Amino acid sequence: MSAPATACDDRVCELGEGPFWHPERGQLFWFDITGHRLHTIEGDQPRHWPMGECTSAAGWIDRDRLLIVSETGFYRFDLVTGTRVLIHPLEADNRVTRSNDGRTDPMGGFWIGTMGKAAEPGAGAIYRLYRGALRRLHDGITIPNSICFSPDGRLAYWADTQTQMIRCQPLDAEGWPEGPDRVHIDLRAEGLFPDGSVTDAEGALWNAQWGAGRVARYLPDGRFDRALAIAGHNTTCPVFGGPDLGTLYVTTACEGITAPDAAQGRLYRGAPGIAGRADPPVQIG
Repeated sequence: MSAPATACDDRVCELGEGPFWHPERGQLFWFDITGHRLHTIEGDQPRHWPMGECTSAAGWIDRDRLLIVSETGFYRFDLVTGTRVLIHPLEADNRVTRSNDGRTDPMGGFWIGTMGKAAEPGAGAIYRLYRGALRRLHDGITIPNSICFSPDGRLAYWADTQTQMIRCQPLDAEGWPEGPDRVHIDLRAEGLFPDGSVTDAEGALWNAQWGAGRVARYLPDGRFDRALAIAGHNTTCPVFGGPDLGTLYVTTACEGITAPDAAQGRLYRGAPGIAGRADPPVQIG
């Protein structure tokens, strides 16, 4: 196991999630889903915006505008004014569900998972928004996670956490599913539960494992390579950031911990020993 990551922000999230690195701004963003906040650090100063509802994932449109996804829809969010404009609704008439894990694919499409607010079995789904079209790709999902992509954009990875498996889906040239998906990483024998994931420059997958206090790296063929220890027990999602994309940032959660200590719900950063890849801008129209 690599040297442990260290906490790098004093704010505590009940359910930290969706870390996102904006390559043009050189800035990290992340969410507290149930705390209804979008967090960032500007220079060395902490900042946040209240979201007013469960909001979980982001991509970038341009330097000053993000795509953010909440329990009601996809929104264009202005970082200068703090205002948001609805782009497309997402299960807005379903009060049971909220958004969860999401990420921009290499073609500029945005994938997002939904789930029951109390993790109701099979209440969620996985969608893709691309050039104005929203398509449901999978349904009957309980806790959608691990959404990430191979560097060439021809493979998508995703998980339904309670199954303890990360799946692999071939994609066509425009990033839509092509053919059946398959099991890529099976964690059942180890008793591990896959949460958020990201791929690095070599196409290896880094998976945050809920309840395990670590982010594990798996090679493109699915073999375990190494792990980064996290003091936050419930690790939720990693992302590469920093000037050379050589820092791994990891969100954690207090949720599910009866008496969380000071290590829980914090943002962490570590040295993974390899660089990541910058997300492209989202193609929303």
